[in-house]
Amino acid sequence: MQQSTVLAIATGFVLLTGPGAVQAQQPSREAAAAGIYSCVDSKGRTITADRPIADCVDREQRELNPSGTVKRRVDPTLTAREQAEREEKDRQAQQALLRAQEERRRERALLIRYPTPAAHDRERTEALAQIDAVIQAARKRLSELAVDRKKIDEELEFYAKDVSKAPSSIKRELDDIQQSVAVQNRFIGDQDDEKKRVNARFDDERARLSKLWPPQAAATGVTPTGTSAKR
Repeated sequence: MQQSTVLAIATGFVLLTGPGAVQAQQPSREAAAAGIYSCVDSKGRTITADRPIADCVDREQRELNPSGTVKRRVDPTLTAREQAEREEKDRQAQQALLRAQEERRRERALLIRYPTPAAHDRERTEALAQIDAVIQAARKRLSELAVDRKKIDEELEFYAKDVSKAPSSIKRELDDIQQSVAVQNRFIGDQDDEKKRVNARFDDERARLSKLWPPQAAATGVTPTGTSAKR
């Protein structure tokens, strides 16, 4: 489309040609305010109109300025399926953006909490020491239960030939001791598993922090499975 044609549509002039003269008519103000839309239809024809073009709803249209430059591009009208696909794509892109933002937030928080490898090592050691302390307390309790069990066994020696004749109080005490021993052993096992989880968390953090710390700081740190991780 020639620029003069675009200008004619945009400014609202209609050029009338005929024998003898050219007349210019000034249309209404509403017509002058109408947009200019252009597209290439499915047959390869360039179509221009003062409103969105019905024959081009399935393809991109351009809204033009009075000068003929592109003011904006009008996306094709989508089918319900195409619209759903676009919305899903947009949703996934938004989720990816949010995940990236959350990852950056976590990285900043890690750097604030552990500005150096030494700070990270120190907190790992403290976390493992706390677990070791409760394990030690559980083992101490097992030792106490072992003493109690020994006393019960000594009392049961009097009923070695027929344990069923032992007083019910002794049997209850023995049962309580056995249950307490089982509880303490399960607790120690749980704490051993907790130590593994703590070490795994610190190993994961160390791998991420090694990429965030300045090179000289990262180089001074011990490996993720260093001595402190093996406590």
